[in-house]
Amino acid sequence: MAVTSPVLCAAPQAAGEAGFLSLFDGRSLEGWTVEEGPETAFYVDDASIVVHPSAGYPAWLRSKRQYENFDFRGEFFVKDWTDSGIYLHAPEHGRPMWCGMEIHLFHQVDEKPRPESMGAIFPVVAPSKVNVRNQGEWNDFRILMEWPRLRVWTNGEAIHDLDVESVPELRQRLRKGYLGLQSLSYPIRFRNLRVREMPAGVAWTPLYEGPDDFGKWHVSQGKPGFQAVGSVLYSDGVGHFATNEKFRDFEFQTYVRHAPHHNGGVMFRTEGRGNAGRHYEIQLHDVEGAHYPTGSLYTIRRAAYPRIEAEKWWLFQLRVKDRNCLVRINGETVLEYDQLDNLEEGPIELQAHAASRWTEYKHMQVRRI
Repeated sequence: MAVTSPVLCAAPQAAGEAGFLSLFDGRSLEGWTVEEGPETAFYVDDASIVVHPSAGYPAWLRSKRQYENFDFRGEFFVKDWTDSGIYLHAPEHGRPMWCGMEIHLFHQVDEKPRPESMGAIFPVVAPSKVNVRNQGEWNDFRILMEWPRLRVWTNGEAIHDLDVESVPELRQRLRKGYLGLQSLSYPIRFRNLRVREMPAGVAWTPLYEGPDDFGKWHVSQGKPGFQAVGSVLYSDGVGHFATNEKFRDFEFQTYVRHAPHHNGGVMFRTEGRGNAGRHYEIQLHDVEGAHYPTGSLYTIRRAAYPRIEAEKWWLFQLRVKDRNCLVRINGETVLEYDQLDNLEEGPIELQAHAASRWTEYKHMQVRRI
């Protein structure tokens, strides 16, 4: 059932907002898509976006475009029990709250702010104060992301001014992603949503976004079956596929989908000859009881088994710097290692290790650090 309020028309934009683009026309959900839930999870009523009570977690509403640095403003309506959130840098696939970040929207006014309070970077960083109008009233918000600085205001008062990279649980989150509105089945309303995009802080190099990028790779060992299938890089067979470029210190990320109990890997600082030369391998093997499951530094350090499912896309992140490597799967750090001996640059190689146990990749990119 929709929440009612005395005034439900869209509020006028404040003066001095040059450069802002509206994200909601007050009539439709054009420019937004429902993720991980039914189409009815969000709807429009009285010039507001409303969460339907039957739409349970993890349903969320995703912006059309991705943003790195931005000024995001809008309003949300709170009456009675409310539990929701605003996603920042949310992934295309995976867990928005852990791959990106969430600003928590809650009805309770806590005297002592906590990481679960209204306005928290949930559930990691408490706001400096809790400022919410919860008696059937509209609240305004402003979220200003200029990585690594994140500032948040509610009802005109600052509640966060944070260096994201100073917080261990946040520093490895996605630096670019979607804006999103979360559903926990409570009929919260949103209106007057607008954004001003700001210059990017880092540049990523695509390794595979489509068939035009297939030429950036070559077979380095064996007879693997790598194919460019639209936006997806498909692999099968047995062998290795290497980048033409070499990398020493870098961040690498991609989305991965695979057959049950697949077997593959992402190799780095290699000689470009697969297993035949020096290399490190991050294992891709979705068997929890395996000696080295997904995320492990093969033969060196076992990873904590991640939250992944076969035949569903998940986010893979690898950071390599000097003697250190870090692996994150679906927003969870599953491996940290600081004793790498091989400090030579080399290609990044993808391993196909079992015929008929396919693995797919998309939105694969890298940046030197």
